[in-house]
Amino acid sequence: MAAPDHESDSLIRKLLPFTTVGVVLAAIYVGYIFYSRWSENREAQEKAHQQEFSQVKKTVDAYGGGKVTVLNFSINPAAVHRGEKVSICYGVSNAKTVTIDPKPDGDVWPSLSRCVDATPARDTTYTITATDENGQTEKQSLAIKVQ
Repeated sequence: MAAPDHESDSLIRKLLPFTTVGVVLAAIYVGYIFYSRWSENREAQEKAHQQEFSQVKKTVDAYGGGKVTVLNFSINPAAVHRGEKVSICYGVSNAKTVTIDPKPDGDVWPSLSRCVDATPARDTTYTITATDENGQTEKQSLAIKVQ
């Protein structure tokens, strides 16, 4: 068996602290890279979440923000001859019940977009009433001219 080479052993012992320092610095650098990328991704996700929340809030506000709202109410055409049908279109949000007075030919219920027919015999004012589960109401009225 050959005796250990004291020169190479001594060289390794001299270089070992520098090698250790190099390995530690490399580990710190790699850790910093991973942390900075993680931090950037987290910030991007938070920004995307905030934008999504903002968009959802705009949508909720557009649909009444939690309170009963008549989004649209229209009659087409605005003038007819006796016996002709008209289309009454409506949209409500956050409503539990919907009524149209006088009652049209079809049934009405809460909907974001729905149309029903009516056959007015004379000049008529139609009123939509939307009611939420707490009894809060919103009303709108439209008139139709019958010739």
